Amino acid sequence: MEFLVHGYVRGEIPDYQMSAFLMAVFFRGMDLEEMTQLTEIMLRSGEVVDLSSIPGIKVDKHSTGGVGDKVSLILAPLVAACGVPVPMISARGLGHTGGTLDKLESIPGFRTNLSLEELRRGVSEVGVVMMGQTDDLVPADRRMYALRDVTATVESIPLIAASIISKKLAEGVDALVLDIKTGRGAFMQKYEDSLELAKTLVTIGNNFGKRIIAFITDMSQPLGYAAGNWIEVVEAVECLRGQGPADLTDLTCTLAGAMLLLGGKVTTIDGGIQESKAALASGRAYEKFVEMVRNQGGDPRYVENPGQYPQPKFRVEVLAASDGYLESIDALEIGLACVEIGAGRKRMREKIDPNAGVLLRKKVGDPVVRGECIAILQADRKEGMTLGKARVDRAFRFSSLKPEPSPVVLSMIEVDETSVDKIRVKPWPRSL
Repeated sequence: MEFLVHGYVRGEIPDYQMSAFLMAVFFRGMDLEEMTQLTEIMLRSGEVVDLSSIPGIKVDKHSTGGVGDKVSLILAPLVAACGVPVPMISARGLGHTGGTLDKLESIPGFRTNLSLEELRRGVSEVGVVMMGQTDDLVPADRRMYALRDVTATVESIPLIAASIISKKLAEGVDALVLDIKTGRGAFMQKYEDSLELAKTLVTIGNNFGKRIIAFITDMSQPLGYAAGNWIEVVEAVECLRGQGPADLTDLTCTLAGAMLLLGGKVTTIDGGIQESKAALASGRAYEKFVEMVRNQGGDPRYVENPGQYPQPKFRVEVLAASDGYLESIDALEIGLACVEIGAGRKRMREKIDPNAGVLLRKKVGDPVVRGECIAILQADRKEGMTLGKARVDRAFRFSSLKPEPSPVVLSMIEVDETSVDKIRVKPWPRSL
């Protein structure tokens, strides 16, 4: 594996041979020792950041990806506003799921291609940095990540685990919170698969001496109302101002509570949840986000007044097919619709349309009247709108009975030395 991975980084191994390896892992899997070794080999393919000179416990969060998942945009400045340094290295969209970098780069001027020195300085001076991988930071993962997206090898627990943990170890964090998605809009659509991934990540992280808390969260319907790039930034800003959707706010505050616990600012997750809610209500989190945007070259005027942003050239409404209640929204179809209209990529180097996306007008459980607008597709190009609208139409299911709401956070996973398998799974069926 070391010969293959390091040779690939040096350009001695071509894409097609690495693709064959990725496909072999996809079908055959790996055991824990192999996954741990692959993680270490990928980690040693580049530089490891040393943030030990910066006071405090450095904590990051990673999501396995979802539709409408703009949590990182809110979470990173929120936790930093509460006093925990957050060095967050993110990625671009993968398959039907959105990418944090694509969303951030929809803010005019915002730079995600920072140097490692800019990472250190930003974490030290601002408390939070959100950036992409540099050429020196886990170059093996950067190249393999892009290749997985176009070779249908994304949904592999060994490859996901090695990618996530190697990146987080390389960025110099002391602890990590994981958001493992499950449901139609997630890469792991079955809860059992998501649980296996969560256990694997927590175990591998523990093998490297890092404390990790993982949550399994629902991705059967999109998170919040916006799915795209700029429209997700707008919704994230609304949440930072204390006016975000309930599901988005609940999930963000739960993850923030765990990060504050790992960062030593509180003694319980519940205490961290309350602290994070207070930071949203006071405006401290929003102010930290604006400070981060300004520090990374972004124009804060668009954050402070999103109405100044150029309006999309094309809009198409989706109307309710019947009266009753919205029974379900297929997050996968919404994500694929976003790709069709330009908010995601079909090829590695395809350009993103920052204005493209789907804006929901209703969520599961809401009453609907036949013919009313339940979603809007928007973009700066017309191509893909017909196919995108067809996917959004298919995503909605209606019922004469109001469905019971499902919790956003389903369970928590952490190391427990007292248990037989050293992993504790705790149900988390609650709302904030």
